Amino acid sequence: MNRPETANDLAITFFYYRDLPAAMRFYEDILGLPLAIDQGWCKIYRICPGAHVGLVDEARGMNKWTADKPVQLCIRVPSVDAWYAYAQAEKLDNLSELFVNDEIGIRAFVFNDPEGYQIEIQSATRPGA
Repeated sequence: MNRPETANDLAITFFYYRDLPAAMRFYEDILGLPLAIDQGWCKIYRICPGAHVGLVDEARGMNKWTADKPVQLCIRVPSVDAWYAYAQAEKLDNLSELFVNDEIGIRAFVFNDPEGYQIEIQSATRPGA
């Protein structure tokens, strides 16, 4: 049997939370992501065309909350400097210094969301990066 050759509709990465309302406030109020799909105990936010993050109440989801978060959400933006100034003003948890990685061609910084997921905000420093 051949793999279907149709285009995908969208991509969703799911994170699991003990306090879903706090996570929702962070993604809506701090990151400014619009709610795209409201499934009650799962809230799906649009990052950009085709890319979404899903916030799941761990009491209802397929997986459970865990203290270890071996995953990072990365969002590429036009101006990492503007976002870094905003992140500093908001005093985001575990905010790193702004850094450059010449090897992969980015300027970026990281911080944690309310339950410890790491978020990276980055801009490319060269075409194709």
